Amino acid sequence: MPLQINNSKSINNLKHILGLCIALLGAQVMIAQEIIQDEVKEEAVKETAPVNKNAKKVDGVAAVVGDYILLDSDVDKAYVQLQAQGVNTKDIGRCELFGKLLEDKLYAHHAIQDSIVVSDAQIRQNVDHQIEQFLQSTSGSMEALLKFYNKDDEQSFRDEMFEINKANMLAQEMQKKIVGEIEITPEEVREFFNKIPKEQRPTFGTELKVAQIVAEPKVTEEERQRVINQLKEFKRDILENGASFRSKAVLYSEDPGSASKGGKYILNRNQPRMVREFRQVAFALQEGEISEPFKTDFGYHIIYCEQIRGQERDVAHILLTPKVSDEAIKEARERLEKVRQRIVDGEISFADAAREASDEKETRGDGGQMINPETQDYNFELTRMEPELYSQIQSLKDNEVSLVYKEEDHTGKVTFKILKVTDRIDEHEADYARDYLKIKQLALDEKKIDAIAKWQEEKIMDTYIKISGEYRDCNFSSNWLKK
Repeated sequence: MPLQINNSKSINNLKHILGLCIALLGAQVMIAQEIIQDEVKEEAVKETAPVNKNAKKVDGVAAVVGDYILLDSDVDKAYVQLQAQGVNTKDIGRCELFGKLLEDKLYAHHAIQDSIVVSDAQIRQNVDHQIEQFLQSTSGSMEALLKFYNKDDEQSFRDEMFEINKANMLAQEMQKKIVGEIEITPEEVREFFNKIPKEQRPTFGTELKVAQIVAEPKVTEEERQRVINQLKEFKRDILENGASFRSKAVLYSEDPGSASKGGKYILNRNQPRMVREFRQVAFALQEGEISEPFKTDFGYHIIYCEQIRGQERDVAHILLTPKVSDEAIKEARERLEKVRQRIVDGEISFADAAREASDEKETRGDGGQMINPETQDYNFELTRMEPELYSQIQSLKDNEVSLVYKEEDHTGKVTFKILKVTDRIDEHEADYARDYLKIKQLALDEKKIDAIAKWQEEKIMDTYIKISGEYRDCNFSSNWLKK
């Protein structure tokens, strides 16, 4: 049945359901996925149809959904993967998790039926990333990793990981297709809000609007040119002396995600996450060509195009990041100290100082006003704020300017910041006008869940599904047992 939101407890349930869906769709769970042969599909025209005898026999088959098999061990593996991601699984019941795995198989099955295509390049890149993560738990030992997953060799492990990732991506794309065009009108938002009894309306926590001014240590022109010249020398050595691009990437590249793999990436034209400048240079290269040095926000690169396969390209790159001097770091701090003093002395407003002096282009034009990456508005909920930001503003009074503090990211890049709380909304009961965007999101989430529930109800009845063993006793929220 579609979920109806009529009290604050239901709203919390909605958030729990969405959280579980996101966690599981985002997780690349190490779950066995056997594909039933075509003969089974021909037999499986009724819910009671037996699995074809020619299908591969797997011990501990817990369910069959369309073309996919779920094993008894898959739920245990899903728990392990969620816990590795930091998800609290204490309140996730075994039947609930099993039901979610059934949903994923239903999505993947119908994605294939609907001819949804996913990028092989993206899948292979996901596999590379996951194996890197897995190797961290075995101190870099592939032999130990293969033993843990009971695989004879790395290629068979990668092949299975590829199929797992492909099914997961198909499930994601199918769910996106179901809810992708769903929108909600202001009147629907109003109806959603009005049906919640006043005494049961949710409470929203304290929220802040925060502005910042950022000072970045400047890289000298001599240092930039040194990096460019070094990349040009790498290119010359490869072209004229036959040096290995991959070896140079391993030895010199400062990209932690690819250096150990010789700088390798598999690109697809439709990869939105790839830096625009990087993608433009990569797809302008011919096979076997090496680019000139070029700049992105990460530093300076050269790219080698190894192979072109239609919309996909195998490339390798070397990244070098210009280094800032101790003098430049000192200058950035002192520069921001002076800006802060001008604000405190009333010579200039914080917003005007941000427009004039901040080195962060994303916030500079808006007077330094920070945007919450989760909600895409200016409000930061105090209890959900990133620890680093929270530690800097927790004791700030409204309109008070923080002291200059140093921030260093995972790449070692140093910046200096000052912060100001520009507005504060204390904890309060949901108000339609003030909290419209949050209420709209809750209403849209409910509408999406309704659409998914309707789709599931229809597709479950049209799909061969067989549940075995203890899971037949589960009280599923969806009609997996077709009662």
